[in-house]
Amino acid sequence: MNRITIIGSGAVGAMYGLRLHQLLGKENVVFLADKKRRQRYAEEKLYLNGQRVDFTFVDPKDAKISDLVIIATKNLQLEEAVQQIAHAVGEHTAILSLLNGIDSEEKLSQAYGEKHVLYGFAVGLNSTHVGNTITFTEEGRIVLGEKDNSKSKRIDAITSLFQRAHINYVVPTDIRQELWKKFMLNTAFNTLSALCRATYGDLKQESIRTLAWKASKEVQAVGEKEGVFLTDAMIEENYQIVTALGFDGKTSMCQDMEAGRKTENNWFCHAVVRLGKKHGIPTPTCEILSLLAEASEGVQIRLRAARQQHSS
Repeated sequence: MNRITIIGSGAVGAMYGLRLHQLLGKENVVFLADKKRRQRYAEEKLYLNGQRVDFTFVDPKDAKISDLVIIATKNLQLEEAVQQIAHAVGEHTAILSLLNGIDSEEKLSQAYGEKHVLYGFAVGLNSTHVGNTITFTEEGRIVLGEKDNSKSKRIDAITSLFQRAHINYVVPTDIRQELWKKFMLNTAFNTLSALCRATYGDLKQESIRTLAWKASKEVQAVGEKEGVFLTDAMIEENYQIVTALGFDGKTSMCQDMEAGRKTENNWFCHAVVRLGKKHGIPTPTCEILSLLAEASEGVQIRLRAARQQHSS
């Protein structure tokens, strides 16, 4: 694992990319970016915790075959990312998606074949991304594994790389269950934090905790139909994870909502609603939260457009 290609230079991509960049050097860790984005970073630079970082950004068409490709975009950019990594994927390339939700591995497998795709996600991060500045207090960890949970040579190689780069990681006994556990966390707490404009500390309110429990039980129900069993103890673990991230921090979905950006609602509550319809399971809490998120997102996007028009 000597050559790494990353797509997505938000908090997740930049934070873990920095660790790999420090270990392997800027010539061996590259970020894919279109012309407009490369120009913006050249002019404005990129800062992590107040320190300027000098990543190597290349056009997707100029990407070279890599040992590991890391997808660190939002789900909204996944379709584009799948196309842009094409030149970086060779016969032995491993692809690791760190996206939220439960869909990205399937889409990557459809495009490049299951043999290339690992399952994974990041959890436990506490970061804020405003413009070209990213600040973080908790780096969290990467959870990864093979689809069949086998201990493969490439898992050994990647975990060795992460260890040398000082990236926290976990290889669980059941990666799909862990992926759904994170999906349950995102569905409940990201959505509620965005709707309430709540910090991690605010999520301790009993009313929010009750709604999160109801949404999580619906994820639990559709998960069972999909062959994934999530326990009540996991719901409680998710609550403990998000409320331990520091009182003032905010989820990425809350930050997107406040900034008037499109959110990942379609991959959280709305995804639960779709699965509920597929299996004939009622999901009233997730349906209401999804509609509220969609409505609030629309209002915030309109307000952002109005502000931009007024300032110009």
